[in-house]
Amino acid sequence: MATFHFDLVSPEKLAFAGEVDQVDVPGLEGDFGVLAGHSPFVAALRPGIMTITSGGTKQMIIVLGGLAEVNDKGLTVLADVATSLQDLDRAAFADQIAAMEEKLAEKEGSVLDRAIERLDHFKVIQQHVNSTAMH
Repeated sequence: MATFHFDLVSPEKLAFAGEVDQVDVPGLEGDFGVLAGHSPFVAALRPGIMTITSGGTKQMIIVLGGLAEVNDKGLTVLADVATSLQDLDRAAFADQIAAMEEKLAEKEGSVLDRAIERLDHFKVIQQHVNSTAMH
């Protein structure tokens, strides 16, 4: 399988850099997979789990928004937050979800709609993390 270069950058660090076989990305308009030779485009990310496949192994990274750019050099993801599934502080993540739920009462209209959508994305991540932890 052909490989391509992938960089995952967050404000804190370069979370990943290297040659990969495939990257599955949680896009705002829907999830998408990138393989070598993918057409160029730019997409916004939603909170979700990114899967990096390289040499038959898969690595899962939680991203909480950002941008992805595919070009002739490969894929670059600028993530607001990028945390390996293994490194996630599950208790802190659960506390963050609880705080988001508490703040819903303060919002209304389209702001409330966006807050509920973001909370739903976080809960899907939490559900995946919890189901992965049980295996």
